[in-house]
Amino acid sequence: MLDIADELNGWVAQGRDFAVATVVAVGGSAPRSPGAALAVDSEGTVIGSVSGGCVEAAVYDLCTQSLQDGETVLERFGYSDEDAFAVGLTCGGVIEVLVTPLRAQAPGGEAFAAALASAADGRAAALARVARGPERLLGRALLVHPDGSYEGGLGGLPELDRTAVAEARAMLEAGRTGTVDTSEDGSRCGAPLTLFVESSVPPPRMIVFGAVDFAAALVRTGKFLGYHVTVCDARPVFATQARFPEADEVVVDWPHRYLQRTGTDARTVLCVLTHDAKFDVPLLEAALRMPVAFVGAMGSRRTHEDRNRKLREAGVTEAELALLHSPIGLDLGARTPEETALSIAAEIVAARRGGTGAPLTGSRTPIHRAADGRHTGPPGSPAAA
Repeated sequence: MLDIADELNGWVAQGRDFAVATVVAVGGSAPRSPGAALAVDSEGTVIGSVSGGCVEAAVYDLCTQSLQDGETVLERFGYSDEDAFAVGLTCGGVIEVLVTPLRAQAPGGEAFAAALASAADGRAAALARVARGPERLLGRALLVHPDGSYEGGLGGLPELDRTAVAEARAMLEAGRTGTVDTSEDGSRCGAPLTLFVESSVPPPRMIVFGAVDFAAALVRTGKFLGYHVTVCDARPVFATQARFPEADEVVVDWPHRYLQRTGTDARTVLCVLTHDAKFDVPLLEAALRMPVAFVGAMGSRRTHEDRNRKLREAGVTEAELALLHSPIGLDLGARTPEETALSIAAEIVAARRGGTGAPLTGSRTPIHRAADGRHTGPPGSPAAA
């Protein structure tokens, strides 16, 4: 639901009634990940998607019905072997969708409204909802902030609230969205109950070092992928906002010095396009020792070998060098800056999602993977756990 927070937060501000359908579990070859959402307001306006088109019409009907009767429902969609034209995912996957009505004047929607406002403002928060369990609890929600404070509740059950807060806070710290199995009393035994925790965190960072012609194309591609993009270069004549209008930040500083003073985390992507040893070596010496998601460096094969030699001389270990993606990008035969940016982005996505970078034609690897790179089985199966 938080993936369409900007639009939904606007609906809340306008006092609109709407129902939102959120993917809470996926299995097999499903086109969207948990957290993907579709919403329908009382006028029939629709935003978002839960399946890329496979079951949108059926989910639309569920939303309109939920708005009419005020009921939260959990629906499962999958491919029907008996009737290929029946409502289902023809790609062979399975999704479970939680449909929740959100009415402007109805009580209990405070946690949802606060979650949408936080996500729209770029503030970190996690929304925990009852996805499976007793009907009276289905859809109940609480919003957890990074400091452990929370808003809302899961049906007046203090132990369940405490468990939900602890689990949601842990998932928020990891930037994860997914399910947690518990019970009404918050323990791992008793009547089964499943919480769906949706984390909203600020966008991951992409830092592009080197204000070169390839950098402008990579900035555009990084923004398209949802990164907060910074360009850094020590040369003020090149590092200007006019040359990189789509960048969130343009910084004039020595790359290694900026990297050591700026904020990074396990989702940060570092792309070194300078291919100049006086910039690259001190920068990569620092970058390869940081817990970031990706470190890549541009250059020819000869530049790569010379750079590695200098890095070894600077004390970089073989294990640290193994983390370097160099020359950066996948082999697409790229020549233009835009094609090169595409090849770099493809390698970043493959590294992030556990892809091979090989053509899907003739391949037996799964097309849709879990967020951690694993192939998913049907919801509730060992492969989906």
